[in-house]
Amino acid sequence: MADSYYMDDQESGWRAAVRRSLPLVLVILLIGSLGTLLYSASSASRDHERALQEQRRSFEIIALARAFEAKTARAEVTLARYVISLDPDVGRLFQDQWRTASSQLKLLNYATRRSGWQRANVRELQDAFQQRGKTLSEIGLRTTYDQKMAALAQFHRAGRSEDLKHITALLDRVIQAENARLQERSLAVKLAGNRTQFVDRTSRLFGLVLLVCVLFALWVANAAYSERRMARRMAESEAERADRLEEAVAARTAELSDAYEQLKKETSERAAAEENLRQMQKMDAVGQLTGGIAHDFNNMLAVVVGGLELAKRRLRLKPQEAARHLDNAMEGANRAAALTRRLLAFARSEPLLPSAVDLDMLVGGMGELIDRSIGDQIIVSIDRQAKGWRIFVDQHQMENAVLNLCVNARDAMEGRGRLLIRTGQAHLASHEIGECAEGDYVTLSVKDDGCGMSPDVLARVFEPFFTTKPVGKGTGLGLSQIFGFVRQSQGEIRIESEPGEGTSVHIYLPRKIGMEKAADAEQSLPEGEPVLHPPTRILVVEDDPRVLNQTMSALAELGHLPVACDHPSKAAKLLTSHGDIGLIMSDVLMPDMTGPEMIRTLPPAFASLPVLFVTGYAGDIAEGTDFGGHEVLRKPYTLMGLSHALSNALSGSHHPGTAAAAE
Repeated sequence: MADSYYMDDQESGWRAAVRRSLPLVLVILLIGSLGTLLYSASSASRDHERALQEQRRSFEIIALARAFEAKTARAEVTLARYVISLDPDVGRLFQDQWRTASSQLKLLNYATRRSGWQRANVRELQDAFQQRGKTLSEIGLRTTYDQKMAALAQFHRAGRSEDLKHITALLDRVIQAENARLQERSLAVKLAGNRTQFVDRTSRLFGLVLLVCVLFALWVANAAYSERRMARRMAESEAERADRLEEAVAARTAELSDAYEQLKKETSERAAAEENLRQMQKMDAVGQLTGGIAHDFNNMLAVVVGGLELAKRRLRLKPQEAARHLDNAMEGANRAAALTRRLLAFARSEPLLPSAVDLDMLVGGMGELIDRSIGDQIIVSIDRQAKGWRIFVDQHQMENAVLNLCVNARDAMEGRGRLLIRTGQAHLASHEIGECAEGDYVTLSVKDDGCGMSPDVLARVFEPFFTTKPVGKGTGLGLSQIFGFVRQSQGEIRIESEPGEGTSVHIYLPRKIGMEKAADAEQSLPEGEPVLHPPTRILVVEDDPRVLNQTMSALAELGHLPVACDHPSKAAKLLTSHGDIGLIMSDVLMPDMTGPEMIRTLPPAFASLPVLFVTGYAGDIAEGTDFGGHEVLRKPYTLMGLSHALSNALSGSHHPGTAAAAE
C-alpha cells in the first residue's frame, strides 16, 4: 500500500507539474506564434507597399513618356508655324517647347535610373532626340536667316525622316516594357494583398485564443490588433489611390493619343497644301521671269549682233563709226552680263561680291535706266545727300533693289505721278531702328504718291510670293528679295504707307569708313586704262579651248607671258618645267577637279605662288572659304578688270569685292 501511495503521489506531482508548466508552454507558444504572425504581417505590409511603389513608378514612367511624346509633337507643329509665318514669337515658343520636351526626357531618364531593362531604351531615345533637335534647330536657323524655301524643303524632308519614326518606336518600346512590368507589379500587389488578408485572419484567430487563454496578454493583443487594423486601412487607401491613378493615366493616355493623331492629320494636310502652293508659286514665278528674260536678252543680243555687223562693214572705210558700233555692242554685252548677275542673285539669298559703293553715284548713274523702266508719265526726282559716305554691298543687288522699288512705285501710281529717290546720312542709337547697332548709316528713301497700302497688306509685304497685283503682273518676290538683301548687309528696311496717301520705303545700311579710302583710290585710276604691272609668266588653267585662247590673247595684250594648260592634272608638270611662273590663273569648274582642289593638290614648292580664280557661276563665289583668300575674278570681264585682278593677286592686296569693282 505504501508503494501504491508513493506511486499515486508521484503521478499527482507529475500532473501538477504538467499543469503548472502547461500555461507557461502555452504562453511561450502563443507568444512565439504571435511574434511570427506580427513579423509576417509586417513583411506582407512592406511587400505590399513596395509593390504599390513599383506600380506607381510604372504609371509615372508611362505618363512621362506620353507627355514627352505630346510636347515633342507640339514643338514640331510650332516649328512648322514658324517656318510658314516667320514670326519670331513663334520661333521662341518653339524653342521653349523643345526645351520643355528635353526637360521631360531628363525626368524620364531620372525615373528609369533603377530600371535596368529601360536604360538602353532611354539612352537610345536621348540620342535620337538630340539628333532630331539638331535637324529642327538647323530648320529654325534657316528660317531665322530668311532661307524660308530651304527651311520648308528641309522641314518636309524631316517630316519623313527615319529619326522621327525611331523616336516614336522607342517611346512605344518604353511604354510596352512598362506595361509588361506593370502587369507583373499588379500581380505582386494582388498577391501581397491576399497575403495581408491571410495574416489578418490568422492574427484575429490567435488574438481570440490569446484573449481566452492568456488574460495577462490582453493589452498586447489589443495593441497588435489596432496596429494591424491601421495597416489594413492604409493598404486599402493606397489600393484605392492606385486605382484612381490608373484610371487617370488611362484617360490621359487616350486623350494624348487622340491629340497626337489629330496633329499628325493636320500636319499631313498642311504639308500637302504647302507643297501645292509652292508648285503654283514656282510656276507663276517662272512664267513671269521667262517673258522678261527673253525680251531683255533679245534686245541686248540685237544690240551686240547689230553693232558687230555694222562695225565689220565700216571697219575699213569709217573706223570712227565702226568704233562707235563696237562701243554699243560692248555696252549691250555688259548689260547682258549684269542681267545674268541679277538672275543669279535672284536665285540665291547671300550677297555675291560686296564692294565699297557710293550710293549717290549709284543712284545718279541709274537715272536713265529708271526712266526707261517706269515710263515718261512719272516725274522722277533724285536728291543725293549721302555726301561720300559708302556702304559695303553687292553693287548689282543694290541696283536691283533700287530698280524693284521704282517699279513697285510705278505700279502703285498706275504709271502716272511723282517719284522721289533720296539718299542721306543718319546716326542711329542701338536698336533705334530694328536690330541696327549703334553707328553711322547711309539711308535710301523711295517715296511715291500712289494708292498706298492698308495695314493688312503692309504686314505681309515681305512675305515671299505675296502680291496684290493681278495674275500675270507680279510674282511677289521683289520686296522679299530686297528684305533678305538688306538684312544680310546688316541693315534694316522700314515702310510707311496709308491708303490714298502713297508709300515711303526707307533702307538703312551701315557706313563702312575703312572702305571709303580704298574706293577713292580705285576711282583715282584712269578709266578705260588697264593697270600696268611688270611682265609676268602666268600659267592659265582652262578647259574650254575658246576661253583659253581668248585669255591667252588678253594676257599677251597686257604684256604678260601666258602658258596654256587645258586640264588641271597637267598644272604640276607645267609648273615644274617652267620655273619662272609667277602666278596661276585658273578656272573654278573644270573636269575631274575644281580649281581650288587643283591648288590644294599642288606640291609644297608651289604653295606660295599667287593665284587668281576666274568663274562665271555666282554659286562658286558663295563658297568663299574654298578659295583660301585668293583673288576671284568674275566672268565676263574687261581688260581693265583683268588687269586690276592681276595687280591685286600679284601684289597681295586682295579684299572682297576688288574684282567685281574692277569690272
